[in-house]
Amino acid sequence: QVQLVESGGGLVQAGGSLRLSCAASGDTFSRYVMDWFRQAPGKDREFVAAIDWSGDNTDFADSVKGRFTISRDNAKNTVYLQMNNLKSEYTAVYLCAASLCVSSLRSIGAMVYWGKGPVVTVSS
Repeated sequence: QVQLVESGGGLVQAGGSLRLSCAASGDTFSRYVMDWFRQAPGKDREFVAAIDWSGDNTDFADSVKGRFTISRDNAKNTVYLQMNNLKSEYTAVYLCAASLCVSSLRSIGAMVYWGKGPVVTVSS
């Protein structure tokens, strides 16, 4: 079992920045591909970003490329999502997730553990 606890959400103006953190416990963190998804009210959950176990490979949704970066610190069992130049349409619950599937970094079906997600609200 892996427990994922996110932090760093909140209210920010459009064009601003936020950094989300996801702390993992319960298993060897470096085994897992780590993802961020988001879910806006009334919409499906969608992929945002992913990072493999080593941190050498990352993947981003087209909508956030150039604005978001993902990183991890395996010594701290933590993955980060740096979000810059935020847009109002990015308002959502942001969920951290863990997967053992290295062949597809962004597959929602491959996620085995989920956090509860902080709310990110971007005001226009």
